[in-house]
Amino acid sequence: MYIDSLIQSQDVHSLQKAMISWKKDPPSPKHGCDGRRDCLGPLAFHTGSVGSRVSLSLGARRAERARSTFQNGVVFSSRPVKVEERIRLRVEICDQHWVGALRLGFTAVPPSPAAPPAAMAIPDLARMPGYWVELVPVVHAALGTELQFWVDSKGRGVIKGCGGLRYVLLEGVDVSQKLWAVIDMYGQTRAVLLLGSEKKGKFQIKRSCPTPPPPPVSHGDSCLCISKGRSCHSRHIAASLLLPATEKRQTAPPTGLHLEKDCSVCLSARARVTLSCGHRCLCVSCAARVAEEFGSCPLCRGPIIGIRGMSDG
Repeated sequence: MYIDSLIQSQDVHSLQKAMISWKKDPPSPKHGCDGRRDCLGPLAFHTGSVGSRVSLSLGARRAERARSTFQNGVVFSSRPVKVEERIRLRVEICDQHWVGALRLGFTAVPPSPAAPPAAMAIPDLARMPGYWVELVPVVHAALGTELQFWVDSKGRGVIKGCGGLRYVLLEGVDVSQKLWAVIDMYGQTRAVLLLGSEKKGKFQIKRSCPTPPPPPVSHGDSCLCISKGRSCHSRHIAASLLLPATEKRQTAPPTGLHLEKDCSVCLSARARVTLSCGHRCLCVSCAARVAEEFGSCPLCRGPIIGIRGMSDG
Protein backbone atom coordinates (compact mmCIF):
# COMPACT_ATOMS: atom_id res chain seq x y z
CA MET A 1 0.00 0.00 0.00
CA TYR A 2 1.33 3.45 -0.95
CA ILE A 3 0.84 5.02 2.49
CA ASP A 4 2.56 2.06 4.18
CA SER A 5 5.60 2.51 1.92
CA LEU A 6 5.78 6.22 2.81
CA ILE A 7 5.71 5.36 6.51
CA GLN A 8 8.59 2.95 6.06
CA SER A 9 10.59 5.50 4.04
CA GLN A 10 9.90 8.21 6.67
CA ASP A 11 9.06 10.70 3.90
CA VAL A 12 7.07 13.02 6.17
CA HIS A 13 6.16 15.62 3.53
CA SER A 14 4.80 13.08 1.04
CA LEU A 15 3.01 11.22 3.83
CA GLN A 16 1.19 14.38 4.93
CA LYS A 17 0.05 15.07 1.36
CA ALA A 18 -1.12 11.47 0.93
CA MET A 19 -3.11 11.53 4.19
CA ILE A 20 -4.79 14.81 3.27
CA SER A 21 -5.77 13.34 -0.11
CA TRP A 22 -7.06 10.15 1.56
CA LYS A 23 -9.26 12.12 3.98
CA LYS A 24 -10.78 14.09 1.10
CA ASP A 25 -11.45 11.02 -1.01
CA PRO A 26 -11.10 7.70 0.89
CA PRO A 27 -10.21 4.73 -1.33
CA SER A 28 -13.07 2.51 -2.48
CA PRO A 29 -13.06 -1.21 -1.61
CA LYS A 30 -11.07 -3.27 -4.11
CA HIS A 31 -12.60 -5.82 -6.46
CA GLY A 32 -12.53 -9.33 -5.03
CA CYS A 33 -13.45 -11.07 -8.28
CA ASP A 34 -10.89 -9.75 -10.81
CA GLY A 35 -13.49 -7.44 -12.34
CA ARG A 36 -15.75 -10.05 -13.98
CA ARG A 37 -18.43 -8.75 -16.34
CA ASP A 38 -21.18 -10.15 -14.14
CA CYS A 39 -19.82 -8.31 -11.09
CA LEU A 40 -21.44 -5.14 -9.78
CA GLY A 41 -18.31 -4.24 -7.85
CA PRO A 42 -17.55 -4.37 -4.12
CA LEU A 43 -20.27 -3.14 -1.78
CA ALA A 44 -19.46 -1.75 1.65
CA PHE A 45 -20.20 1.32 3.73
CA HIS A 46 -18.63 4.64 2.81
CA THR A 47 -15.64 5.10 5.12
CA GLY A 48 -15.40 8.85 4.63
CA SER A 49 -18.93 9.80 5.68
CA VAL A 50 -20.38 8.03 8.72
CA GLY A 51 -22.43 9.07 11.72
CA SER A 52 -20.45 10.50 14.63
CA ARG A 53 -21.24 7.48 16.83
CA VAL A 54 -20.63 4.76 14.20
CA SER A 55 -17.76 2.27 13.98
CA LEU A 56 -17.09 0.11 10.92
CA SER A 57 -15.61 -3.40 10.79
CA LEU A 58 -15.38 -6.51 8.58
CA GLY A 59 -14.01 -4.56 5.67
CA ALA A 60 -16.48 -1.70 6.27
CA ARG A 61 -19.40 -4.09 5.67
CA ARG A 62 -20.53 -4.03 9.30
CA ALA A 63 -21.66 -0.80 10.96
CA GLU A 64 -22.44 -0.38 14.65
CA ARG A 65 -23.82 2.61 16.53
CA ALA A 66 -22.75 3.42 20.08
CA ARG A 67 -24.83 1.73 22.77
CA SER A 68 -25.51 4.94 24.69
CA THR A 69 -27.52 6.77 22.00
CA PHE A 70 -30.45 6.20 19.64
CA GLN A 71 -29.17 8.53 16.90
CA ASN A 72 -26.00 9.51 14.96
CA GLY A 73 -26.07 6.16 13.15
CA VAL A 74 -26.35 7.24 9.50
CA VAL A 75 -24.18 5.45 6.91
CA PHE A 76 -24.05 5.35 3.10
CA SER A 77 -23.06 2.82 0.47
CA SER A 78 -19.45 3.03 -0.68
CA ARG A 79 -20.50 3.45 -4.30
CA PRO A 80 -23.58 4.45 -6.27
CA VAL A 81 -26.08 1.62 -6.52
CA LYS A 82 -27.86 0.72 -9.74
CA VAL A 83 -31.58 0.78 -10.43
CA GLU A 84 -33.03 -2.64 -9.50
CA GLU A 85 -29.85 -3.58 -7.60
CA ARG A 86 -31.14 -5.40 -4.53
CA ILE A 87 -29.08 -4.67 -1.43
CA ARG A 88 -29.10 -7.40 1.20
CA LEU A 89 -28.88 -6.27 4.81
CA ARG A 90 -28.98 -8.12 8.14
CA VAL A 91 -29.89 -6.62 11.53
CA GLU A 92 -26.99 -7.52 13.83
CA ILE A 93 -27.88 -5.86 17.15
CA CYS A 94 -31.28 -4.80 18.49
CA ASP A 95 -31.83 -2.76 21.67
CA GLN A 96 -35.54 -2.89 22.47
CA HIS A 97 -35.44 -0.16 25.13
CA TRP A 98 -35.40 2.43 22.35
CA VAL A 99 -38.45 3.45 20.28
CA GLY A 100 -38.39 3.16 16.47
CA ALA A 101 -35.88 1.33 14.33
CA LEU A 102 -34.15 1.18 10.94
CA ARG A 103 -34.59 3.85 8.25
CA LEU A 104 -33.71 3.14 4.61
CA GLY A 105 -33.53 5.19 1.45
CA PHE A 106 -31.39 6.74 -1.27
CA THR A 107 -29.58 9.98 -1.97
CA ALA A 108 -28.32 11.76 -5.06
CA VAL A 109 -25.92 13.78 -2.91
CA PRO A 110 -22.46 12.15 -2.96
CA PRO A 111 -21.31 11.25 0.57
CA SER A 112 -18.38 13.43 1.57
CA PRO A 113 -16.04 13.74 4.59
CA ALA A 114 -16.49 17.49 4.26
CA ALA A 115 -20.18 17.15 5.16
CA PRO A 116 -20.70 14.58 7.97
CA PRO A 117 -24.19 13.04 7.97
CA ALA A 118 -26.93 14.49 10.11
CA ALA A 119 -27.90 12.96 13.45
CA MET A 120 -31.08 11.39 12.03
CA ALA A 121 -32.20 10.50 8.51
CA ILE A 122 -35.73 11.52 9.51
CA PRO A 123 -36.37 14.42 9.68
CA ASP A 124 -32.87 15.86 9.09
CA LEU A 125 -32.04 14.28 5.72
CA ALA A 126 -35.58 13.56 4.51
CA ARG A 127 -36.44 17.26 4.33
CA MET A 128 -33.37 18.07 2.21
CA PRO A 129 -33.43 17.98 -1.62
CA GLY A 130 -31.82 14.89 -3.11
CA TYR A 131 -32.70 12.58 -0.21
CA TRP A 132 -35.50 10.01 -0.09
CA VAL A 133 -35.75 8.15 3.24
CA GLU A 134 -38.52 6.32 5.07
CA LEU A 135 -38.85 4.40 8.32
CA VAL A 136 -38.98 0.60 8.36
CA PRO A 137 -41.64 -0.78 10.75
CA VAL A 138 -40.06 -2.35 13.81
CA VAL A 139 -41.50 -5.75 13.00
CA HIS A 140 -39.34 -5.85 9.86
CA ALA A 141 -36.18 -4.83 11.72
CA ALA A 142 -36.03 -7.50 14.42
CA LEU A 143 -32.75 -9.08 15.49
CA GLY A 144 -31.33 -11.36 12.78
CA THR A 145 -33.82 -10.21 10.12
CA GLU A 146 -32.46 -10.17 6.56
CA LEU A 147 -33.90 -7.44 4.35
CA GLN A 148 -33.54 -6.58 0.70
CA PHE A 149 -34.13 -3.05 -0.53
CA TRP A 150 -33.78 -1.38 -3.90
CA VAL A 151 -35.09 1.40 -6.13
CA ASP A 152 -37.01 0.34 -9.22
CA SER A 153 -37.21 1.99 -12.63
CA LYS A 154 -40.31 3.95 -11.56
CA GLY A 155 -38.46 5.62 -8.69
CA ARG A 156 -40.05 3.53 -5.96
CA GLY A 157 -38.04 2.38 -2.96
CA VAL A 158 -38.98 -1.25 -2.32
CA ILE A 159 -38.14 -3.57 0.56
CA LYS A 160 -38.51 -7.33 0.82
CA GLY A 161 -39.04 -8.10 4.47
CA CYS A 162 -40.39 -10.79 6.77
CA GLY A 163 -42.07 -13.67 4.99
CA GLY A 164 -40.60 -12.66 1.63
CA LEU A 165 -43.30 -10.06 0.98
CA ARG A 166 -42.46 -6.92 -0.98
CA TYR A 167 -43.49 -3.46 0.17
CA VAL A 168 -43.30 -0.07 -1.51
CA LEU A 169 -41.53 1.97 1.16
CA LEU A 170 -41.22 5.32 -0.63
CA GLU A 171 -41.81 6.97 -4.01
CA GLY A 172 -40.46 9.80 -6.12
CA VAL A 173 -36.76 8.84 -6.23
CA ASP A 174 -34.97 10.52 -9.15
CA VAL A 175 -33.44 7.54 -10.95
CA SER A 176 -31.88 9.75 -13.62
CA GLN A 177 -29.11 10.61 -11.14
CA LYS A 178 -26.44 8.51 -9.44
CA LEU A 179 -27.86 7.17 -6.19
CA TRP A 180 -26.18 6.04 -2.98
CA ALA A 181 -28.00 3.88 -0.43
CA VAL A 182 -28.83 5.50 2.91
CA ILE A 183 -29.04 3.37 6.07
CA ASP A 184 -29.87 4.93 9.42
CA MET A 185 -29.25 2.67 12.42
CA TYR A 186 -31.85 4.43 14.50
CA GLY A 187 -33.49 3.47 17.80
CA GLN A 188 -33.67 -0.27 18.29
CA THR A 189 -31.39 -0.99 15.32
CA ARG A 190 -27.81 -0.66 16.67
CA ALA A 191 -25.83 -2.64 14.08
CA VAL A 192 -26.28 -3.91 10.53
CA LEU A 193 -24.24 -6.05 8.14
CA LEU A 194 -24.15 -5.76 4.35
CA LEU A 195 -24.53 -9.22 2.80
CA GLY A 196 -24.02 -8.12 -0.79
CA SER A 197 -26.32 -7.25 -3.68
CA GLU A 198 -27.63 -8.59 -6.97
CA LYS A 199 -29.30 -7.26 -10.10
CA LYS A 200 -31.38 -9.52 -12.31
CA GLY A 201 -31.14 -9.00 -16.08
CA LYS A 202 -32.74 -10.73 -19.05
CA PHE A 203 -29.88 -13.17 -19.54
CA GLN A 204 -27.84 -13.12 -16.34
CA ILE A 205 -27.75 -12.11 -12.69
CA LYS A 206 -25.05 -9.66 -11.70
CA ARG A 207 -23.79 -9.72 -8.11
CA SER A 208 -21.50 -7.64 -5.96
CA CYS A 209 -18.03 -8.98 -5.22
CA PRO A 210 -18.13 -12.15 -3.08
CA THR A 211 -17.39 -11.74 0.62
CA PRO A 212 -16.53 -14.19 3.40
CA PRO A 213 -19.51 -15.97 5.01
CA PRO A 214 -21.04 -13.71 7.68
CA PRO A 215 -20.54 -14.65 11.34
CA PRO A 216 -23.68 -15.76 13.21
CA VAL A 217 -25.78 -13.14 14.95
CA SER A 218 -24.97 -12.90 18.67
CA HIS A 219 -28.07 -12.46 20.82
CA GLY A 220 -25.87 -11.59 23.79
CA ASP A 221 -24.95 -8.22 22.28
CA SER A 222 -28.58 -7.06 22.14
CA CYS A 223 -30.96 -5.80 24.81
CA LEU A 224 -34.13 -7.88 24.37
CA CYS A 225 -35.80 -6.51 27.47
CA ILE A 226 -39.33 -6.31 25.99
CA SER A 227 -39.22 -9.82 24.57
CA LYS A 228 -38.10 -11.06 27.98
CA GLY A 229 -40.93 -9.20 29.71
CA ARG A 230 -38.84 -6.82 31.78
CA SER A 231 -38.49 -3.05 31.95
CA CYS A 232 -35.15 -1.61 30.92
CA HIS A 233 -33.88 1.96 30.73
CA SER A 234 -37.21 3.75 30.58
CA ARG A 235 -35.30 7.03 30.28
CA HIS A 236 -33.92 5.76 26.96
CA ILE A 237 -37.43 5.24 25.61
CA ALA A 238 -38.44 8.71 26.76
CA ALA A 239 -35.33 10.27 25.18
CA SER A 240 -36.03 8.80 21.77
CA LEU A 241 -39.56 10.20 21.86
CA LEU A 242 -38.28 13.77 22.23
CA LEU A 243 -38.09 14.42 18.50
CA PRO A 244 -38.97 17.41 16.30
CA ALA A 245 -42.56 17.72 15.17
CA THR A 246 -41.51 16.91 11.60
CA GLU A 247 -40.55 13.42 12.78
CA LYS A 248 -44.22 12.87 13.56
CA ARG A 249 -45.45 13.95 10.14
CA GLN A 250 -46.57 10.51 8.98
CA THR A 251 -50.16 9.79 9.99
CA ALA A 252 -50.77 6.67 7.90
CA PRO A 253 -48.80 3.54 7.04
CA PRO A 254 -46.12 4.06 4.34
CA THR A 255 -47.29 3.71 0.72
CA GLY A 256 -48.28 0.13 -0.06
CA LEU A 257 -47.00 -1.17 3.26
CA HIS A 258 -49.01 -4.01 4.76
CA LEU A 259 -50.25 -3.61 8.31
CA GLU A 260 -48.19 -5.54 10.82
CA LYS A 261 -49.52 -8.81 12.26
CA ASP A 262 -47.36 -8.93 15.40
CA CYS A 263 -47.24 -6.29 18.12
CA SER A 264 -44.31 -3.97 17.34
CA VAL A 265 -43.52 -3.58 21.05
CA CYS A 266 -43.54 -7.10 22.53
CA LEU A 267 -43.04 -8.81 19.12
CA SER A 268 -44.97 -11.86 20.33
CA ALA A 269 -48.70 -11.15 20.77
CA ARG A 270 -50.99 -10.45 17.81
CA ALA A 271 -51.49 -6.78 16.93
CA ARG A 272 -55.23 -6.24 17.39
CA VAL A 273 -55.48 -2.53 18.21
CA THR A 274 -55.80 0.09 15.46
CA LEU A 275 -54.55 3.51 16.55
CA SER A 276 -55.89 6.87 15.43
CA CYS A 277 -53.02 7.22 12.92
CA GLY A 278 -54.13 4.08 11.09
CA HIS A 279 -51.41 1.70 12.27
CA ARG A 280 -52.55 -1.64 13.67
CA CYS A 281 -49.32 -2.41 15.46
CA LEU A 282 -50.08 -3.09 19.16
CA CYS A 283 -51.59 -5.88 21.18
CA VAL A 284 -54.22 -5.00 23.79
CA SER A 285 -51.87 -4.94 26.80
CA CYS A 286 -49.11 -2.98 25.07
CA ALA A 287 -51.60 -0.47 23.64
CA ALA A 288 -52.78 0.49 27.12
CA ARG A 289 -49.21 0.92 28.39
CA VAL A 290 -47.97 2.87 25.35
CA ALA A 291 -51.01 5.19 25.38
CA GLU A 292 -50.57 5.93 29.09
CA GLU A 293 -46.77 6.28 29.22
CA PHE A 294 -45.93 7.82 25.84
CA GLY A 295 -49.13 8.83 24.07
CA SER A 296 -47.77 8.26 20.56
CA CYS A 297 -47.66 5.51 17.93
CA PRO A 298 -44.39 3.53 18.14
CA LEU A 299 -44.14 3.46 14.32
CA CYS A 300 -44.89 7.01 13.18
CA ARG A 301 -44.89 9.01 16.45
CA GLY A 302 -48.41 10.22 15.65
CA PRO A 303 -50.36 11.17 18.78
CA ILE A 304 -52.74 8.54 20.12
CA ILE A 305 -56.01 10.47 20.10
CA GLY A 306 -58.17 7.40 20.25
CA ILE A 307 -58.43 3.72 19.36
CA ARG A 308 -60.50 2.90 16.32
CA GLY A 309 -61.15 -0.67 17.23
CA MET A 310 -59.79 -4.12 17.85
CA SER A 311 -59.44 -6.90 15.31
CA ASP A 312 -59.81 -10.60 15.94
CA GLY A 313 -57.52 -11.35 12.97
